[in-house]
Amino acid sequence: MFTSYIIGVLTGILLAALLFAVFIYVVRPNTLFRRYDRRFMHLVETSNDFMYAARVYPKVKFDYLSPSAENFFGPGSNKEAYVSPEAPFRDVHPDDAEMQLKKIRGEIDYSRPILQRWRDQYGNYRWFEEYATPIYKNGRLIALQGVLRNIDERVELEEQLHYQLYHDALTDVYNRTFFEKKRRELDEETDAPAAIFVIDLNNLKQMNDRFGHSSGDNLICLTASILKEVESETVLPARVGGDEFALLLTDTTMDEMRQIRWDILQRVQERRFDVKEDCPLTIAIGSAFTPSSLGRMEELFMEADQNMYKEKYAQKTSPAQ
Repeated sequence: MFTSYIIGVLTGILLAALLFAVFIYVVRPNTLFRRYDRRFMHLVETSNDFMYAARVYPKVKFDYLSPSAENFFGPGSNKEAYVSPEAPFRDVHPDDAEMQLKKIRGEIDYSRPILQRWRDQYGNYRWFEEYATPIYKNGRLIALQGVLRNIDERVELEEQLHYQLYHDALTDVYNRTFFEKKRRELDEETDAPAAIFVIDLNNLKQMNDRFGHSSGDNLICLTASILKEVESETVLPARVGGDEFALLLTDTTMDEMRQIRWDILQRVQERRFDVKEDCPLTIAIGSAFTPSSLGRMEELFMEADQNMYKEKYAQKTSPAQ
């Protein structure tokens, strides 16, 4: 939190300095400041950040665009924007277009950074963070000054961290944190028909003892890959323990739950010898269904877990095993 605060303060100071430079260079070109700011403007214009000064009333018109903007949008893009101010907005991401309109209408909070995506000269959408300063006259928004910074690397890092937060490092399926998050949503917020599977590997300890933990890991990964084959928007597999997996089904039916159970068992049967022929993959599955998830998900998980142990016991005591 402290680091983020310091970064925010430094960014604000830099923004103020850059906007001041634009003001004295563009808005007040005939003042004595002009001769003292050339070195600073050189820094501004060669930075990967880019700045703008634009009127928004009575119509949109760019008064200044950093040359560095053309690093992203291509040679000649600034000239086109000066002539046709609407031209750059053709390249804004469709999901961010409404926010751009609100920005020039004065309908956003200018004290907060504005995240947005623009299409670059190669047709790729790039992430930018903008700090905009509104200029008012007689209570009316008449102009904007701002600086945009490309944040592709930061967004990619945040996406990686978000992915790691909710995925199991060994198997790449969802982890217990994500499973519990979705289960709470169904328990407290969203009412839907739901089902839970609890799946346990029967012979992981035997595999580890006989062939080592790397073979045990391979058995876990094999199970995860089988569960991924039945994954969909409404079927979420997760590793919730060392040798335990779970499936969360939403907007489902009893028949679909039974079909998915059958599909999993068929896939296990077909691939049971993929790791070691003399130590095949076998699993115990417990499942439970509810037509209404609100307030029922904890009980549903316990029911599925109990059914899994019943099946495991039946497998051990059955003469066929």
